[in-house]
Amino acid sequence: MSLRKTFTDAELERIKAAVRQAEATISGEIVPVMVSKSGYYTIANYKGSLWVGFMVFAFIVVCDRFIPSLAVYDPLLIFLLVLLAGVVGGVAPNFSDDLRRMLVTQRHMDHATRQRAENAFLEQEVFNTRHRTGIMIFISFFEHEVIIMGDQGISKVVEQKVWDRLVQDLTAQIRKGKTVEGLETTIKRCGEILLEKGFKKTADDVNELRDDVRLD
Repeated sequence: MSLRKTFTDAELERIKAAVRQAEATISGEIVPVMVSKSGYYTIANYKGSLWVGFMVFAFIVVCDRFIPSLAVYDPLLIFLLVLLAGVVGGVAPNFSDDLRRMLVTQRHMDHATRQRAENAFLEQEVFNTRHRTGIMIFISFFEHEVIIMGDQGISKVVEQKVWDRLVQDLTAQIRKGKTVEGLETTIKRCGEILLEKGFKKTADDVNELRDDVRLD
Protein backbone atom coordinates (compact mmCIF):
# COMPACT_ATOMS: atom_id res chain seq x y z
CA MET A 1 0.00 0.00 0.00
CA SER A 2 1.60 3.24 -1.17
CA LEU A 3 0.19 6.19 0.75
CA ARG A 4 1.65 8.66 -1.74
CA LYS A 5 -0.58 7.08 -4.38
CA THR A 6 -3.56 6.80 -2.04
CA PHE A 7 -3.81 10.54 -1.37
CA THR A 8 -3.83 13.24 -4.02
CA ASP A 9 -1.74 16.39 -3.79
CA ALA A 10 -4.93 18.34 -3.20
CA GLU A 11 -5.88 16.13 -0.24
CA LEU A 12 -2.41 16.44 1.29
CA GLU A 13 -2.63 20.20 0.85
CA ARG A 14 -5.97 20.20 2.67
CA ILE A 15 -4.36 18.49 5.67
CA LYS A 16 -1.46 20.93 5.59
CA ALA A 17 -3.87 23.86 5.47
CA ALA A 18 -5.77 22.42 8.45
CA VAL A 19 -2.53 22.27 10.45
CA ARG A 20 -1.62 25.84 9.47
CA GLN A 21 -5.06 27.11 10.44
CA ALA A 22 -5.10 25.26 13.78
CA GLU A 23 -1.65 26.58 14.68
CA ALA A 24 -2.58 30.16 13.79
CA THR A 25 -3.86 30.90 17.29
CA ILE A 26 -1.90 28.45 19.48
CA SER A 27 1.67 28.03 20.66
CA GLY A 28 1.66 24.29 19.94
CA GLU A 29 2.76 22.30 16.90
CA ILE A 30 0.55 19.63 15.31
CA VAL A 31 2.26 16.87 13.33
CA PRO A 32 0.14 14.37 11.34
CA VAL A 33 1.96 11.11 10.52
CA MET A 34 0.52 8.32 8.35
CA VAL A 35 2.15 4.93 7.72
CA SER A 36 0.93 1.99 5.66
CA LYS A 37 1.74 -0.41 8.52
CA SER A 38 3.72 -0.42 11.73
CA GLY A 39 5.37 -3.86 11.55
CA TYR A 40 6.55 -6.49 9.11
CA TYR A 41 4.72 -9.30 10.92
CA THR A 42 6.83 -12.15 9.54
CA ILE A 43 5.14 -14.33 12.16
CA ALA A 44 2.18 -14.40 9.75
CA ASN A 45 4.34 -16.10 7.13
CA TYR A 46 5.49 -18.75 9.60
CA LYS A 47 1.97 -19.37 10.82
CA GLY A 48 0.63 -19.54 7.28
CA SER A 49 3.30 -22.05 6.31
CA LEU A 50 2.62 -24.27 9.33
CA TRP A 51 -1.17 -24.15 8.98
CA VAL A 52 -1.32 -24.91 5.26
CA GLY A 53 1.36 -27.59 5.55
CA PHE A 54 -0.52 -29.19 8.44
CA MET A 55 -3.85 -29.09 6.60
CA VAL A 56 -2.37 -30.80 3.53
CA PHE A 57 -0.74 -33.46 5.68
CA ALA A 58 -4.03 -33.98 7.56
CA PHE A 59 -5.84 -34.30 4.22
CA ILE A 60 -3.36 -36.97 3.12
CA VAL A 61 -3.95 -38.90 6.37
CA VAL A 62 -7.74 -38.66 5.95
CA CYS A 63 -7.48 -39.92 2.37
CA ASP A 64 -5.32 -42.81 3.51
CA ARG A 65 -7.95 -43.83 6.08
CA PHE A 66 -11.24 -43.07 4.34
CA ILE A 67 -10.66 -42.30 0.63
CA PRO A 68 -8.26 -44.93 -0.74
CA SER A 69 -8.71 -43.68 -4.30
CA LEU A 70 -7.03 -40.40 -3.33
CA ALA A 71 -4.44 -41.87 -1.01
CA VAL A 72 -0.75 -41.09 -1.47
CA TYR A 73 1.71 -43.73 -0.32
CA ASP A 74 5.02 -42.51 -1.71
CA PRO A 75 6.93 -40.90 1.24
CA LEU A 76 8.86 -38.61 -1.10
CA LEU A 77 5.67 -37.38 -2.76
CA ILE A 78 4.07 -36.79 0.64
CA PHE A 79 7.13 -34.79 1.71
CA LEU A 80 7.06 -32.69 -1.48
CA LEU A 81 3.31 -32.02 -1.22
CA VAL A 82 3.61 -30.87 2.39
CA LEU A 83 6.70 -28.80 1.55
CA LEU A 84 4.94 -27.13 -1.39
CA ALA A 85 1.91 -26.44 0.77
CA GLY A 86 4.15 -24.85 3.40
CA VAL A 87 5.78 -22.60 0.81
CA VAL A 88 2.40 -21.50 -0.57
CA GLY A 89 1.07 -20.86 2.94
CA GLY A 90 4.18 -18.89 3.85
CA VAL A 91 4.03 -16.68 0.77
CA ALA A 92 0.25 -16.09 0.71
CA PRO A 93 0.18 -13.41 3.48
CA ASN A 94 2.45 -11.23 1.33
CA PHE A 95 -0.41 -10.84 -1.15
CA SER A 96 -3.31 -10.36 1.24
CA ASP A 97 -3.45 -7.86 4.10
CA ASP A 98 -6.64 -9.50 5.35
CA LEU A 99 -4.92 -12.88 5.58
CA ARG A 100 -1.87 -11.40 7.28
CA ARG A 101 -4.14 -9.64 9.75
CA MET A 102 -5.90 -12.94 10.54
CA LEU A 103 -2.57 -14.58 11.37
CA VAL A 104 -1.36 -11.82 13.70
CA THR A 105 -2.78 -11.27 17.18
CA GLN A 106 -4.30 -7.92 18.12
CA ARG A 107 -1.83 -7.68 20.98
CA HIS A 108 1.04 -8.03 18.52
CA MET A 109 -0.37 -5.28 16.29
CA ASP A 110 -1.06 -2.98 19.26
CA HIS A 111 2.53 -3.36 20.44
CA ALA A 112 3.98 -2.76 16.96
CA THR A 113 1.80 0.32 16.44
CA ARG A 114 2.69 1.84 19.79
CA GLN A 115 6.39 1.23 19.17
CA ARG A 116 6.23 2.70 15.65
CA ALA A 117 4.36 5.74 16.95
CA GLU A 118 6.98 6.34 19.64
CA ASN A 119 9.73 6.05 17.04
CA ALA A 120 7.90 8.46 14.74
CA PHE A 121 7.56 10.94 17.60
CA LEU A 122 11.35 10.99 17.86
CA GLU A 123 12.12 10.76 14.13
CA GLN A 124 9.83 13.68 13.29
CA GLU A 125 11.24 15.65 16.25
CA VAL A 126 7.81 16.40 17.67
CA PHE A 127 9.63 17.05 20.96
CA ASN A 128 11.72 19.79 19.34
CA THR A 129 9.70 22.82 20.46
CA ARG A 130 10.63 25.48 22.99
CA HIS A 131 7.89 24.65 25.46
CA ARG A 132 7.47 20.96 24.58
CA THR A 133 4.06 21.63 23.05
CA GLY A 134 4.07 19.25 20.09
CA ILE A 135 1.18 16.90 19.25
CA MET A 136 1.48 13.95 16.90
CA ILE A 137 -1.55 12.39 15.21
CA PHE A 138 -0.36 8.95 14.12
CA ILE A 139 -2.36 6.73 11.75
CA SER A 140 -1.31 3.16 10.88
CA PHE A 141 -3.61 1.83 8.17
CA PHE A 142 -2.81 -1.89 8.18
CA GLU A 143 -3.63 -2.15 11.87
CA HIS A 144 -6.57 0.26 11.61
CA GLU A 145 -5.15 2.14 14.60
CA VAL A 146 -4.78 5.80 15.57
CA ILE A 147 -2.57 7.18 18.32
CA ILE A 148 -2.42 10.80 19.48
CA MET A 149 0.63 11.72 21.54
CA GLY A 150 1.23 15.04 23.25
CA ASP A 151 4.64 16.20 24.44
CA GLN A 152 5.42 16.91 28.09
CA GLY A 153 4.15 20.47 28.10
CA ILE A 154 0.74 19.32 26.89
CA SER A 155 0.38 15.98 28.67
CA LYS A 156 0.68 17.79 32.00
CA VAL A 157 -2.63 19.59 31.47
CA VAL A 158 -4.55 17.45 28.95
CA GLU A 159 -5.87 14.12 30.21
CA GLN A 160 -5.42 10.99 28.11
CA LYS A 161 -9.18 10.47 27.92
CA VAL A 162 -9.42 13.65 25.85
CA TRP A 163 -7.11 12.17 23.21
CA ASP A 164 -8.93 8.83 23.46
CA ARG A 165 -12.19 10.47 22.39
CA LEU A 166 -10.47 12.09 19.42
CA VAL A 167 -8.92 8.73 18.50
CA GLN A 168 -12.36 7.07 18.51
CA ASP A 169 -13.86 9.77 16.31
CA LEU A 170 -10.98 9.74 13.81
CA THR A 171 -10.95 5.94 13.66
CA ALA A 172 -14.67 5.96 12.86
CA GLN A 173 -14.10 8.44 10.03
CA ILE A 174 -11.24 6.38 8.58
CA ARG A 175 -13.45 3.27 8.54
CA LYS A 176 -15.98 5.24 6.51
CA GLY A 177 -13.25 6.12 4.02
CA LYS A 178 -13.15 9.76 5.15
CA THR A 179 -9.54 9.95 6.32
CA VAL A 180 -8.88 13.49 5.10
CA GLU A 181 -12.12 14.86 6.54
CA GLY A 182 -11.44 13.04 9.81
CA LEU A 183 -7.93 14.44 10.01
CA GLU A 184 -9.13 17.96 9.31
CA THR A 185 -11.65 17.71 12.14
CA THR A 186 -9.14 16.15 14.53
CA ILE A 187 -6.47 18.75 13.78
CA LYS A 188 -8.98 21.54 14.32
CA ARG A 189 -10.09 19.99 17.60
CA CYS A 190 -6.47 19.64 18.79
CA GLY A 191 -6.04 23.38 18.21
CA GLU A 192 -9.21 24.13 20.14
CA ILE A 193 -8.12 21.94 23.07
CA LEU A 194 -4.77 23.71 23.32
CA LEU A 195 -6.47 27.08 23.16
CA GLU A 196 -8.85 26.03 25.95
CA LYS A 197 -5.85 24.99 28.05
CA GLY A 198 -4.15 28.36 27.64
CA PHE A 199 -1.62 27.58 24.91
CA LYS A 200 -2.22 30.87 23.12
CA LYS A 201 0.03 32.16 20.37
CA THR A 202 2.38 34.91 21.51
CA ALA A 203 4.13 37.63 19.55
CA ASP A 204 7.46 35.77 19.51
CA ASP A 205 6.00 32.41 18.39
CA VAL A 206 7.48 30.89 15.24
CA ASN A 207 6.51 27.83 13.24
CA GLU A 208 8.96 25.32 14.71
CA LEU A 209 7.85 22.22 12.78
CA ARG A 210 6.71 22.03 9.17
CA ASP A 211 2.99 21.75 8.56
CA ASP A 212 2.80 19.00 5.95
CA VAL A 213 1.70 15.43 6.67
CA ARG A 214 4.48 12.85 7.03
CA LEU A 215 3.94 9.74 4.90
CA ASP A 216 5.73 6.41 5.10
